[in-house]
Amino acid sequence: MIRAFKFLLVLLTLAILAMVSAITTMHFAIHGAEVTVPDFKGLTVTEATNKAATTGLNLSVDNHFYSAEMPIGRILSQSPVPGTRVRREWHVRLTESLGPQRVAIPNLSGTDQRLASIQIRRLGLQLGAIAEMPYAYAPPGTVIAQNPAPDAEGVSRPTISLLVAAPPVETSAGLVMPDLVGQMFPAAAAAISHAGLTLAPVKDETAAVPAIPDTTSNQPPQAPIAPGTVMSQNPAPGHRVDASTPIELTVAR
Repeated sequence: MIRAFKFLLVLLTLAILAMVSAITTMHFAIHGAEVTVPDFKGLTVTEATNKAATTGLNLSVDNHFYSAEMPIGRILSQSPVPGTRVRREWHVRLTESLGPQRVAIPNLSGTDQRLASIQIRRLGLQLGAIAEMPYAYAPPGTVIAQNPAPDAEGVSRPTISLLVAAPPVETSAGLVMPDLVGQMFPAAAAAISHAGLTLAPVKDETAAVPAIPDTTSNQPPQAPIAPGTVMSQNPAPGHRVDASTPIELTVAR
């Protein structure tokens, strides 16, 4: 009986040792396949690719941004960030710098959508989102607004999104005019479109610069109105409107 007990104890000890050994081997196998993501910022794509090859990582350039600080063709940012522990063959996404913005944003208002798309690509820019909204003052397919605005400066991405005229929606149902003042024009235009209303030609107006309060005043200084903000609307909020009512917006420039 004692011999049998000792024999079982030896078997149990050997089993525990085998399990500990397997766990230890697995631990080293898993962590041995991990690498630390290096810092690719400031490198060219070729330099970053060569550096990644030494650690067994994969790279792709997923975005391009303008940058006044980082020269063109250099890596601006990355994901995952440097120092992150990942498995070998992990995919690292890079953003490449386009250097300072040198391409002027064209004025595409009134242009057919297809021709506007061609012009955007000819300038080396990218076509972003295209949205449609009912608009009775231009043929369907005509660009009625864009983002960024013409000749905009300090643009981060080489992408232009377009708002294109669609045929007006015919409906007899009325609704209460929402308050659009203070919203950015693309959001206000989208709200008008979703409501089945018609946007009149947009009025541009230079926003007044708020006066700086006296040093003895307790009132905080007012922030200036950002370009593209809706400053006023007609009809006013609360009025009854329908699809035949043109909605006039005055937008800060």
